[in-house]
Amino acid sequence: MINRRTFLIGSLVVFAASSAAEAQQTGKVYRIGFLGIANASSWASQIAALRQGLRDLGYEEGKNLVIEYRWADEDFDRLPKLAAELVSAKVDLIVTHGTPGSRAAKQATTTIPIVMAAVGDPVRSGLVASLARPGGNLTGNSILEFDLTLKRLQLVREVIPKASRVGLLYVPGTQIGAVTVGGARAVDDAAGSLGMRVHRFGIREPNDLASALATMAKEKTDALMMGTDALLVVHYGEIARLAVQHRLPTIGAAKQFVGAGGLFAYGVNVVETYRHAAVYVDKIIRGAKPADLPIEQPTKYVLAVNLNTAKALGLTIPQALLLRADEVIQ
Repeated sequence: MINRRTFLIGSLVVFAASSAAEAQQTGKVYRIGFLGIANASSWASQIAALRQGLRDLGYEEGKNLVIEYRWADEDFDRLPKLAAELVSAKVDLIVTHGTPGSRAAKQATTTIPIVMAAVGDPVRSGLVASLARPGGNLTGNSILEFDLTLKRLQLVREVIPKASRVGLLYVPGTQIGAVTVGGARAVDDAAGSLGMRVHRFGIREPNDLASALATMAKEKTDALMMGTDALLVVHYGEIARLAVQHRLPTIGAAKQFVGAGGLFAYGVNVVETYRHAAVYVDKIIRGAKPADLPIEQPTKYVLAVNLNTAKALGLTIPQALLLRADEVIQ
């Protein structure tokens, strides 16, 4: 069993003073590349958290820091070219999101350090050798989404006791090989243990969303579940709107989905993983090797509920669930 490590947020304060002093003494301006799957507007809160984390550690744009951004605009095929651009720009370090972005960065360079702000299973994906000792030039934060599937389905059962058919939105190509096979098995096993069946809907482009949800409604799907694939995150608002239109209860993996109109969500605060990515950046700038920095996993998960959406769907959220919720929108 993998030991989950807590995010060492306290280290932000410990390292900030020394890092800032070192930068001021040397006059060094650090160049960081960011390789994004989506676009700047949809990833604003994550980028703000990364920049704030860096500021807390003494790195400030315009003084001792430059961030070079490259955005794929939801087109995975663009990632290799964008990663190559960052390498050509001679950045000191690259920050990535997700498996496709991390894979593209790894293929582009074996020498420039790479910090994965948020990635699924980097071991099964072949990105690193192990969580404890990644090896190579990658390290960062891992969120094992499939491990949370059972909990989310249990929440569905709590809200909709007779639920048996659950739709799942996913983005083909986000994960590969063993991760895809193992993840699918984990989802099916979790659903089977609760007497549910999962029906998958691959979303390759935004236009697929409307047809997928219309099909779910036609097939009398009881609930809709989704993860944190970048293509889905960008369109949280549209997914939530279509779900209410088709009277489909929804559960997401991030509280941002609830803020966009989703019914409820259970998962990691992804924005905080971006803030924590700054700790990795600082350690590497100060001389640590990515190969020796263990990949960390969060231990705190957030349960969020949107009572306005529940009302629109004609659902009553059990009081016991509301008492456990970390955030309730009403």
